[in-house]
Amino acid sequence: MIITAKSISVTFYKKKHAVKAFEKVSISFEKGELTLITGRSGSGKTTLINALAGFIPANEGQILYDGQDISRLDDKALSGLRCKSIGFIPQGQSALANLTVLQNILLPSALAGQSNIAYAEQLLAAVGLERLANAYPDELSGGELRRLAAARALINSPSVIFADEPTNDLDEENSAIVLNILKEQAQSGAAVIIVTHDSAAFKYADRIFHMDGGRLIGNDNEYENTLCRPLVS
Repeated sequence: MIITAKSISVTFYKKKHAVKAFEKVSISFEKGELTLITGRSGSGKTTLINALAGFIPANEGQILYDGQDISRLDDKALSGLRCKSIGFIPQGQSALANLTVLQNILLPSALAGQSNIAYAEQLLAAVGLERLANAYPDELSGGELRRLAAARALINSPSVIFADEPTNDLDEENSAIVLNILKEQAQSGAAVIIVTHDSAAFKYADRIFHMDGGRLIGNDNEYENTLCRPLVS
């Protein structure tokens, strides 16, 4: 799946004052590539991937999935697209407290009308949580919850994966586990987009972009109206 953003902008309104999260961002994400988006806190990068995933609307421009403008989809169709085709690793804790680790991982597949227990167990092993399959989220550390979120995002074998600071709270060994899994997903044909401050992620990237003051700067020259400069050789 190819994701194309054409001159998208997001503006929030606080007490009648307009605050631009980012403006006129144009970028394309190809299947089989892992893309990093870096930048300071408040630069707009989390808002950008939330818009790209359809969680918040863009005020201007278009977001296309294989040529289809997602702003034209109704709630049911957009939810179906996210459930079937998009995996999302959020920045905060998002596990459901009344479900076990295994049940949390299986939740997206259950919502899609499937029950892939064998693959869920495989993902548990891949992120080092196999011994915690029957534990509950309040029994897990912050790092274990991050790994749970990563496994859950992959259960439906999505063609697009967004990850917001996926190595937060992880030590070097577990960061490598998560980044390797995401790289493997890209090599298997997914488009993987990661927001991160973690410099260890750079070596996994096919492309790197930087958010600065609501503008995207990077090594993509596809669109003439994108400010571009190489960040990696």
